[in-house]
Amino acid sequence: MEKKHIIDEFKGQTRLPNFAIPKQYELHLIPNFSSCTFSGTVQVRLTINEKTKFIVLNSLELVIQNTWFTNSYGKYTPSDVVVDEEDEILVLVFDEALFDGEGVLVIEFSGILNEHLRGFYRCTYVDGEVKKNMATTQFEAVDARRCFPCWDEPALKASFKVTLTVPSDLTALSNMPVENEKLDGELKTVYFEESPIMSTYLVAVVVGLFDHIEDRTSTGVVVGLYCAVGKSDQGKLALDIAVKALEIYTKYFSVPYPLPKLDLVAVSEFSAGAMENYGLIIYRESDLLYHELHSAPAKKQRITIVTAHEVAHQWFGNLVTMEWWTHLWLNEGFATWISYMVTNILYPEWNIWSQFLLETASGLRMDALEKSHPIEVEIYHARSVIEIFDAVSYEKGSSVIRMLQSYLGDVTFQKSLSTYIRKYQAKNARTEDLWNVLSEVSGEPVDIMMHNWTKSTGYPVIHVQLTANILEFKQSRFLLSGFHVDGQWIVPITLCIGSYERQTKFLLEKSDGRVDISELVQYIGDDVNSNENKHEEDSQENLWIKVNVDQSGFYRVNYEDKLAVRLRKAVQNNYLLPTDKFGILDDGNALCQACEQSLSSLLMLMDVYRKELDYVIVSRLIDVCYCVLKIAIDAIPDSVNELKQYFISLLMYSAEQLGWDSISGEDHSNSLLRGEVIEALATLDHDKTQREAMRRFQILLNDRNTSLLSANTRKAAYIAVMRSTTGERSGLESLFSFYKSTDVLQERDRILRCIASSADPNVVLEVLNLLLSDEIPDQDIVYVLGGISLEGGRTAVKWLKDNWERILAKYGGGLLLTNFISLIVPRVNSNEEADDIEAFFASRMNPSIVMNLNVSIEKIRIKARWIESVKQEHSLPDLIKQLTQRK
Repeated sequence: MEKKHIIDEFKGQTRLPNFAIPKQYELHLIPNFSSCTFSGTVQVRLTINEKTKFIVLNSLELVIQNTWFTNSYGKYTPSDVVVDEEDEILVLVFDEALFDGEGVLVIEFSGILNEHLRGFYRCTYVDGEVKKNMATTQFEAVDARRCFPCWDEPALKASFKVTLTVPSDLTALSNMPVENEKLDGELKTVYFEESPIMSTYLVAVVVGLFDHIEDRTSTGVVVGLYCAVGKSDQGKLALDIAVKALEIYTKYFSVPYPLPKLDLVAVSEFSAGAMENYGLIIYRESDLLYHELHSAPAKKQRITIVTAHEVAHQWFGNLVTMEWWTHLWLNEGFATWISYMVTNILYPEWNIWSQFLLETASGLRMDALEKSHPIEVEIYHARSVIEIFDAVSYEKGSSVIRMLQSYLGDVTFQKSLSTYIRKYQAKNARTEDLWNVLSEVSGEPVDIMMHNWTKSTGYPVIHVQLTANILEFKQSRFLLSGFHVDGQWIVPITLCIGSYERQTKFLLEKSDGRVDISELVQYIGDDVNSNENKHEEDSQENLWIKVNVDQSGFYRVNYEDKLAVRLRKAVQNNYLLPTDKFGILDDGNALCQACEQSLSSLLMLMDVYRKELDYVIVSRLIDVCYCVLKIAIDAIPDSVNELKQYFISLLMYSAEQLGWDSISGEDHSNSLLRGEVIEALATLDHDKTQREAMRRFQILLNDRNTSLLSANTRKAAYIAVMRSTTGERSGLESLFSFYKSTDVLQERDRILRCIASSADPNVVLEVLNLLLSDEIPDQDIVYVLGGISLEGGRTAVKWLKDNWERILAKYGGGLLLTNFISLIVPRVNSNEEADDIEAFFASRMNPSIVMNLNVSIEKIRIKARWIESVKQEHSLPDLIKQLTQRK
């Protein structure tokens, strides 16, 4: 029988057949750093569930050298070994049927230590003056199969006993502590303890040269940190956070951390920020190491949140694991939400829950697209799962959790999560399992309430109208495309009227609802009438109504005109909390993009935020400025320079209050804001800012440790250097020369984020070409792509198409490839360009980019529609002139 026909019944299947289920793996890996290959043997203790002539498991890019199966009946050698690279499966065909019961499958194999930052791969580090190879793993989502043949599905948990044979001068790490070590000349064999049961994507191995520091929790868990030689001092912050986070989670979940140790290791190249492998969290260096002099305050915050996130996974994801990738959000949404909770405990002065709104805003943006997906998304092709590590799984998932927590209350929510973890520890769970526990503990119908939030795409916009003291609510699905689509969610509505002391809440369970606010309005009237100097218009002005108090709900609000005007005055008079000011601006921007409100109304709304100093508000204001500029260049080209001047005027108050230089003991949020505001002014080509930035940059070139250009403001200086690089290349040359000459990791990352910000498309093209060379590490492409200037967008799209085959060859089909789509394609603005991109990729589709491509094309079409709408606002240029002249 032909091999093709042997495996036909197993091809095109979402999941592996359940003929055999793994119980234990004994895995021995031998990396060869000279040839950049590895060999290995895996022994898998199996349970055969039914009589079969086939064993089917996952394998990809491995050479199968020898295999056999033994059980109580004897030894069986397969008559055929069929590898199907397309479906990533290995089919072992036996002449005799294997009977149900226990047995051991042995496979000897070999593979290549690849350069694509997935599976078992190599990256380089410098030892003295010599560049050397190290090896590490990244298996999530479906790349354990690139390292060893296995049942590579999250529900197929097993225990793992890992053995590594490596050069004797290197450190070998895995999920568990070392049990034994044997030296044999220049090699050593390291035997690790057997792990608890876990999913294949959580198995991890790292082999390299490291410095090491460690600490212990109060319960004796050893927490180790491994990093490049000479950098251990930079690991102290993350180590301290990990120890404290372990203790917080142990108490919160009422379940102890289940392993004897937890290691954090920084590797020189890593595609994500970090990966939560059981007992061995692997990081890219910049998300683990904090440098007192060269790291900005934002980096300290980033390291805290990332570490809290990965440690949370040791319970939510590793101990209790999603049953299938459809439920990925159970891992990522919860780890994101709870990382903010821990950060707030560790640094209450950061007011981090206000910053969480930036996460919510990201989720709202993504989920306002027709091409978005539900939180629970069906995964039919294993390779496509990489695409749902996105703003829906992380930001929307975490925001929905926050909304539910706010509705149920902290105590009930904590008790429910603790019950859930205890009930499903060492097992797999679905979203429904969590809802059932929450329903049981809270007494609320959580499963019914949350059904549409996780199983439906999108979220509601709540239309609010006031008629004679009756508030009328109507919900529909919010889409940036402007299409009107029915949708119904059970929405926890909160609102306040004229004061945070006058609040009410209810569940909007139907498409519309009504609330009588007569009693609350009467209180406002009494307050106003008690002051004889007040007039009737004051009473009306005080009758502001804010829906979605504190922005705890995952929905948008569209107020009728009179309510919108009153809210705008409430913002101007500083009656509202920063979180609510943020929400009004964020909703206003989204409604404008959807052409539900005019750009004129958005610009006038932005004007009342001139005197803001709150970090999240000004940060969002800056984002809205960029968002408007992206379409203004095509919608109102003659007004772009004046629009920039208006946006500069909005930011000058905060810029003048903060200045360039930090103040000893100043508030953390002020430190964050200083960097963002000066960076925005440099990006908007504010002449005074650019001159000062260039002056300080020249001082930096002469004195690398100058205090005149702190870590917090260097990015602004680098942007100013690149914005001045038009026509001639001296700015690019000096900045890239600085990049190559510094060995400070934080500095290198910062420069890469700015190097494509030139207004000259030719300079942007030159920078993009560096991504196809060896000048910039593969893992760092995301920094460069995220910093492409407004003027370089069309050049970047053309470059992407011209070089697609080279990009595909260099970056493969993993996580890095998706960045080329999501960070480049949406940078153009017309339907014609969208059509051209669609046609280009029609014959170049790849499972790793399908969803990202569709989403990116939709973003272009949304901007094209918005541009046409703005072109109809004939009075807009005059309004921009007026706003620019205001102080």
